[in-house]
Amino acid sequence: MSATPLRRILVVPTILAAVVLSACTADTGTGFHASRISADQPSPSAAPSASASGTPSTPLSPTVAPAYKSLAWYVAQAPTFPPAPPPQPVPLPTDGSAPFWHRLPTEQKVAFITIDDGGLARPSAVPDFIREAHIPVTMFLNSPAATEYTDYFRQIEAAGGVVENHTINHNSLKGRSYSYQKHEICGSADKLESLFGKRSTLFRPPFGERDSTTTKAAHDCGMKAVFHWTETVHEGKVRYQTPEKVVRPGDVLLMHFRPALMDDLLAALKAIHRAGLTPALLEDYVT
Repeated sequence: MSATPLRRILVVPTILAAVVLSACTADTGTGFHASRISADQPSPSAAPSASASGTPSTPLSPTVAPAYKSLAWYVAQAPTFPPAPPPQPVPLPTDGSAPFWHRLPTEQKVAFITIDDGGLARPSAVPDFIREAHIPVTMFLNSPAATEYTDYFRQIEAAGGVVENHTINHNSLKGRSYSYQKHEICGSADKLESLFGKRSTLFRPPFGERDSTTTKAAHDCGMKAVFHWTETVHEGKVRYQTPEKVVRPGDVLLMHFRPALMDDLLAALKAIHRAGLTPALLEDYVT
């Protein structure tokens, strides 16, 4: 046999062996690489893990702002205040008439929120706003409105409000007889006491109109003081009665049970806060 065929025979197995060895090496490498992807990395269809992405697998949802003019929005908008100072009692006159005050004669850093009438509108969120924002309010109610909507006003009372006297019929008292004025004031006080279990001790005449007969009749009906006001609040705007346009210590802010009462309460709180004062309960400072 010649050498050439022999060399060809020897070369073929060598080539075959090399091909097989090369194929095994390639298969081994591919199998190892696939194993590492499966063990250490997510498959293309799987969500990235925290270790792979460097971020939590469930992202934190952002804080959702309260809906505009929702109860939560009003509470979030209300400023915070330091505690009201311990009340220093205001001396009351002893001449047989109740004093008539536009503002409480005090220099303590407090102001007072008052709400009148009760028959026109009673926004449903007001009791919750008063409770959650800790708003001290005095309600000067007409007794017929208090009778018809007792449960509503009890909710405000339970939140910290106090019911006071604003006559029976909401007629101007100025120039009326003593008997008429006494009937309006005492009759309302009697009815409010029967509804709320506590006799009113403060009085606001309708429209703020009064005369010396008014303060005499108020005193005889058990009223400690007759109040006017120093600022009014309507549809979210504070209207000042003085050129300084700032709430002063002892000021009394007037608003009404109307559709925009939530806005009025918030506006009053912001005005009191800007003045560096704290809202307080009027009854605590008239003893």
